[in-house]
Amino acid sequence: MQTVLTIAGFDPSSGAGVTADLMVFAAHSLFGTACITALTVQSTLGVRSIHPTSSAVLRATLDCLDQDLPPAGIKIGLLATESNVLVICEYLEKYQLKHWHRTEGRLPVVLDPVLRSTSGRELLDPAGVTLLRDRLLPQVDWITPNLAELAVLSGVEVAGRDDLPRACRALQTRTAISPDGHRLGVFATGGHLDPPDDYLLLPTGEGLWLPGSRVVTRSTHGTGCALSSAFLSRLVLGDAPRQAAQSAKLYVATALQSAIQIGAGHGPMNHLWPISKP
Repeated sequence: MQTVLTIAGFDPSSGAGVTADLMVFAAHSLFGTACITALTVQSTLGVRSIHPTSSAVLRATLDCLDQDLPPAGIKIGLLATESNVLVICEYLEKYQLKHWHRTEGRLPVVLDPVLRSTSGRELLDPAGVTLLRDRLLPQVDWITPNLAELAVLSGVEVAGRDDLPRACRALQTRTAISPDGHRLGVFATGGHLDPPDDYLLLPTGEGLWLPGSRVVTRSTHGTGCALSSAFLSRLVLGDAPRQAAQSAKLYVATALQSAIQIGAGHGPMNHLWPISKP
């Protein structure tokens, strides 16, 4: 069993964040470890407050886990502060260098750029957004932004379907190529489009649309988080990026379709549907 790491916030309602990521990993027969970047006070009705983890605790947790349970892949979500983004950058620099020598290749790192909650609450300070864009992005392999996040990070307005490929290419172009020559891949989610198609821009520069269909449900909390975690899981299991993206979309669609409404707001999906009893 391979180990994968989630670096993200703690959602006590388990719709998103590390608890949801761990369920996604388990559904893909992977062993998940977690480094919590912030405690949140939230439920299915929304986020009430955020309490970032100190950068010292974050660094110590990552070092401790890496010494005993080195991951075969990393998913990054909510980071909360500029100081936490810096810690992640420093960790990834050491992580890729060490594992490059061990495996003669990169291990996948997927970033879900959590910048703002659905209710509009800011989840990463402006200085943190700048550091994420300038220093963190060149160190990750894939980013899975929604339309609003893509617009912020690419500098291109994303008002509709036709803007998506252009914004993805702008983001890829403005992101520095990593020291080993790797270019950023972009898996942009189009959940707010009609139809809700996603766009995949490969590191090679090839782009393609991934068709989607809307699932009518209130159990939509954490869909972007789950898509990123499922995408990472499939990459770790050996799928090519296109196949991994398609499998991740299928996983999320089925999790939405099989969800049972929990809570008074936007409840969680059925993250464990692949291993649930019939």
